[in-house]
Amino acid sequence: MVAERLRATARISSLGSVLWHALRLAMLCKVCAVVKNRFFSSFPGAQARRDFGKGLGDVLTALVAVSTWGFVTGIALVKSGLTESMATLMTLLVYAGSAQLTALPLMETLSPLLLIFVAGLLVNIRFLIFGAALQPFFRHLSWPRRLFLGFFSSDIAFVLFMGRYGDSKLKGSGEQLWYFLGLIVPCWFAWNLSSLLGIYLGGLVPASWSLEFAAILALMAIIIPLVQTRPMAMCLLVAGLIAWAGQPWPLRLGLAAAVAGGIFAGVLSERLQRKNRKSP
Repeated sequence: MVAERLRATARISSLGSVLWHALRLAMLCKVCAVVKNRFFSSFPGAQARRDFGKGLGDVLTALVAVSTWGFVTGIALVKSGLTESMATLMTLLVYAGSAQLTALPLMETLSPLLLIFVAGLLVNIRFLIFGAALQPFFRHLSWPRRLFLGFFSSDIAFVLFMGRYGDSKLKGSGEQLWYFLGLIVPCWFAWNLSSLLGIYLGGLVPASWSLEFAAILALMAIIIPLVQTRPMAMCLLVAGLIAWAGQPWPLRLGLAAAVAGGIFAGVLSERLQRKNRKSP
């Protein structure tokens, strides 16, 4: 009798798991359908596909770092006490690794919900600056499309996009839109797939593997070649120093301070550089 009940319970649990995965797949299909209707009402032409391919080609090497960080974050979600289902929802709905890692210790200590939201806002306040810089390129789009682009934006995509089009006089072209999509779409898939792998397979990874350090090295290999001007070098140097000094600060405020300090240093250095060029 007990054995039959255990078998029945196992079947119900298995059925529930199947239904849950089917629901997630249906949600993903719905999102893809909305994206298709919003952005791909007609199949993109050859030029659009080439521009998308340029973005994909530029971001390919960065996907190594993105995937590593996603995998590490997925492991951290489960180790913090979240169930696999809760961790899956969080990684799909909160596309921000720094916000996730900031929220986890606060959730573990049962901190107020408002404090968790404020902490997540502070560590991601840099995206306000990113959005303001990208606004001239996409302001001609409807607000749902801009909201879509904003949700899927990432640090790597912003750096690569501004590195190519930041000084462009023409803003708002189809080339720029499809190039940006070629950056953000692969990053989203790489992050979420690797994060899901971390959630469901992270327990198989030996604790001796220093994945966090590997992710840092991968990011450095991407960012350092992009530093080609004095303002960019000053921005990186000041942000790095502030981030290092601000490690003990609560709520990861050192990260927010590093972003603000790096931007200020870069802008100041650029203005001084222009002033020196104008002076006889």
